[in-house]
Order: sequence, then C-alpha cells, then structure tokens
Amino acid sequence: MSFLRTALNDSLIIHPPGFYIIGFQTFPFISVYIIFLAVVYMVTVLFNSFLIYIIAFNPCLHTPKFLAVINLAVIDVILNTSVIPGMIKTFLLKDNFVPFNLCLVQMCVYYAALPLESYALAILAYDRLIAICFPLRHNSFNTLRIMSCMVSLSWVYVLSVDIFATGIMTRLSFCNSVRVFSYFCDYAPVFRLACNDFTMQRTVASTASIVNLMGPFTFILLSYFSILVTVFRMKSVSNGIKALTTCIEHLILVVVFYIPIFSIFLIGLYGGTIDPDQRVLSLSLASCLPPCINPIIYSLKTKEIETRALALVRKNKIGT
Repeated sequence: MSFLRTALNDSLIIHPPGFYIIGFQTFPFISVYIIFLAVVYMVTVLFNSFLIYIIAFNPCLHTPKFLAVINLAVIDVILNTSVIPGMIKTFLLKDNFVPFNLCLVQMCVYYAALPLESYALAILAYDRLIAICFPLRHNSFNTLRIMSCMVSLSWVYVLSVDIFATGIMTRLSFCNSVRVFSYFCDYAPVFRLACNDFTMQRTVASTASIVNLMGPFTFILLSYFSILVTVFRMKSVSNGIKALTTCIEHLILVVVFYIPIFSIFLIGLYGGTIDPDQRVLSLSLASCLPPCINPIIYSLKTKEIETRALALVRKNKIGT
C-alpha cells in the first residue's frame, strides 16, 4: 500500500489513502437492515422537509417554538445524511473503502449533527420552561431574537469544537491497520488505529461527549423539575394537565434520543463486554431512528402543525 507522507515538526506523519469499514461482520441480515435504514432515510428527508415547508410558509407559525422545531428538523436531515448513504454504499453495494479526506468530512459532519441534536432538544426544553413557569414574561424571555441567538450560539460552539477535534486527527500516523470496525468513519475507532500517541484525541472525544450529552440532558431534567413544581402549585388541575400535555411531544423526543445512547454506554461501562456487532447495530439505530421519528411526532402531536398540514392537503385536493 502506498502512503502519503508529510513532514510536520520534524516527525513523519503517515496518512493512508483511506480506510475500510468492516462493521457487521457476523450480522446475518445486514442487507435487510440496510434496506430498512434506506426507508428510514427517505422518511427522514420527506417528513422533515414537509415540516420545514409547513412552518416556513405559514406566518402564524413564525414563533420561537417553531424556529426551534425547524432547527431540529434541519439537524435531523444532516445527521442521517452523514451516515445512511455511506452505509448503503458500504454494506449494500459492498464498497467499504472510504478515502482519507472523505472519512474526515463524514466524521466532522456526524459529530457536529449529533451534539447539535442534543442542544436542539435542550432549546426546546427552554421553550417549554418559559411557557409554563413564566407565562407572564414569555414575550420577554422567549422572543424570536433570543431563540435565534440560542440556536446560532449552539451551532457556532459545536462547529468550533468539531472542526478542532477533526483537525487534530490529521496529526496522527496510520502505519498499521486501516480497518475501522464501525458502521462509518467513527472518531474513536479511527484514532485507535494510529501508531503514534492519541492521548489528545481521546481526551477531546471524552470531554466533548460528556459536555455535549450530559450538559443539555441535565438542563432538560432541571427544566422539567421546575415545570413539575409549577404544575403542582397550580390551583386548577385541568390547567396543570393542559400544561403538561404541551410537553408530551418533546418528552418523547428526549426519551427516543437519550435513552438508547445512555443505555449502550452504561452497559458497556458496568455490564461487561458487548458483542461488537450488537454494539454497532445499537449505535446505528440510536443515531438513525430519532431523526426519522422526530418530525412524525411533531406532525401528529402538535395541534398547530397538524391543522396546517390538513389544510394544505385539503387545498391540494380542491386544486386537483
């Protein structure tokens, strides 16, 4: 194999032409699973695009809440686009070679979208927190300008960390194996192949994972604790139930996103070894299913979107 060699600080950095993705080595129904993910990807793109269209072209939905929903929908499309087409190429078309630079691009996009999804859920929790706990100050604490700043800051922060984390991967030498046991060019499986010290990469990956998952999740927990305290203090039971029902769709999204990811890491941490193929399968499902489920949940459980969607369908029927 020929390698691209570059000199950096008097040390030789060896970059291979690319990597070979070799996940699902013993999984018997991989073709069926990839076809299922292809359907998931089509649903993700169609439903999220439909959701974005409904919100964008209905002025009455141009509110802070639905700005956060559009943000989540865009992230959902990016997240699944970064993984599923590559999985189809690797496991269905049997072309598992990924060029080095393309590997870094896929890694960068995926690890930008995943924490952005986490922060998007936290931003939606903020919307519910202000609406229920501070209803009289809702127009002051949760405006389009404030929501736009929160969304923008999350993107700037995540992209800055992500670009740095991906950039330091170029400081690693890969002089031995180039076989990545995962379902895409995953950060940790790739840096573990390096033949020089990868302490910095491992530290950045660990720290970013903890901050970007536990930070938003902790905020979500505190937000719902505050919401429950507020609801229990309400004199009217019906008003309390009505307030909680506005949180149902968001709670479903939180459960769908966080529970599978936390379960996999906790089992790996405290429950001993996990079958490698089962771990890859679980991780791929945990990252690919939420972007597909999110727009469906919001379309079915959010009255404003459901009403606009039905009105659009009726308009098209009348037009034909």
